[in-house]
Amino acid sequence: MKQYDLFVIGAGSGGVRAARMAAAQGAKVAVAESRYFGGTCVNVGCVPKKLFVYASEYSHIAKSSQGFGWDININDFDWKTLLNNKNSEIDRLNGIYGRLLDNSGVDVFEGEARISGASTIKDVAESEGTVSSTHRISVNGEEIEAKRVLIATGGWPVKPDIKGAELAITSNEFFFLDELPKKVVVVGGGYIAVEFAGILNGLGVETVLSYRGDKVLRGFDEDVRSHLTEELSKSGIRLDLNRSPVEIVQADSGYRVEFSQGESERADLVVFATGRKPLTESLGLENTSIELDASGAIKVDEFFETSEPGIFALGDVINRVQLTPVALHEAMRFVANEFKGLPKQGMDYSDIASAVFSQPNVGTVGLSEEQAREQYSNIDIYRSSFRALKETISGSETKTLMKIVVDKDSDKVIGMHMVGDHAGEIIQGFAAAMKMGITKTVLDSTVGIHPTSAEEFVTMREPVS
Repeated sequence: MKQYDLFVIGAGSGGVRAARMAAAQGAKVAVAESRYFGGTCVNVGCVPKKLFVYASEYSHIAKSSQGFGWDININDFDWKTLLNNKNSEIDRLNGIYGRLLDNSGVDVFEGEARISGASTIKDVAESEGTVSSTHRISVNGEEIEAKRVLIATGGWPVKPDIKGAELAITSNEFFFLDELPKKVVVVGGGYIAVEFAGILNGLGVETVLSYRGDKVLRGFDEDVRSHLTEELSKSGIRLDLNRSPVEIVQADSGYRVEFSQGESERADLVVFATGRKPLTESLGLENTSIELDASGAIKVDEFFETSEPGIFALGDVINRVQLTPVALHEAMRFVANEFKGLPKQGMDYSDIASAVFSQPNVGTVGLSEEQAREQYSNIDIYRSSFRALKETISGSETKTLMKIVVDKDSDKVIGMHMVGDHAGEIIQGFAAAMKMGITKTVLDSTVGIHPTSAEEFVTMREPVS
């Protein structure tokens, strides 16, 4: 029976990082993957989505260019070209992940791994009374033993429990469509929904975004939600808010979505972007004492250890912050704790920046105004909404929003938010400043780069409320 110091289930971003770094510390490591190297992000998430976003932006660029004297004609969009080039890039990245593991000396098992048992045995050092755990994993019929097991299986899209839900697709299947439909209903109001609605709209598809709430991006700053909702409606996407689907039926060559209000919508394709769940099925958790929370995520302590000693979990499967860079940092913290002999430390989840690649983009770091008002007794809000210089002659009515949340008592900046072009790129730099404890006084003393949109963050002088 093969024996390892660490067996990783899942070769996504977090799993691969943990496997490589543990092997670099001299550990004997193996990883099992049943689908594709790179996980969701590389295959059906961040990377292909961003490529599709780039593709969809060209139609807007062509239209905006007229105000600058260009006469650019957009001919028919070739979906197959985009699809084939995307597939080639993903294949390239899959190969890189595979080679990274091989070059690190990590054994790779291509198949579904299942924890078949866990046993606690006394270590050789009987006199010290130390106890270690050995776990059994089954892959492709082969039994393996490991001192530690790391679960990094990520998440999976979920569909609402309505009649005909099987007729709709999720983001996973969208990346492999043979043809681009003429009309699509996207159901959902989170970041995946607004990103896909923007992609489809930019590629010339008649797009309906249906959401049960009155604003998109639940959980984000309310000003950000209001601003983006308005901008999406101006972009050509048809927003059907406060509507919940109750059934999908086959209709002619497409589908008909029935809503609770008695209304219906016909479409060539229905895409559900209604959330994701931790992927824990078929892992053999019933053979362990591992506990799940109400969302189905694996419960772990601050050091990523489950209730089963020696079995750990990180990334989307623990449902803390579902972002690829977070999984990477969690992996590095796990390895430092378990294989470097350093004092154990937990992960710092404060001030994690994120972006939504809607059109326009959203970038955010720190607390929303609503969260700040709950945690602080005295805050200042700085807010600016304006047309960026490019839009003054492009013919576009798009507006940029920038917002700063400040703890008035300490002058510390506790939240920064933006809706507009390159929001993610701009917020990334300010995120580093916030981790260093930047104050509003320091922002005010920073000389801006002119003319840029980013300079607005260092020129807002008067609070709005």
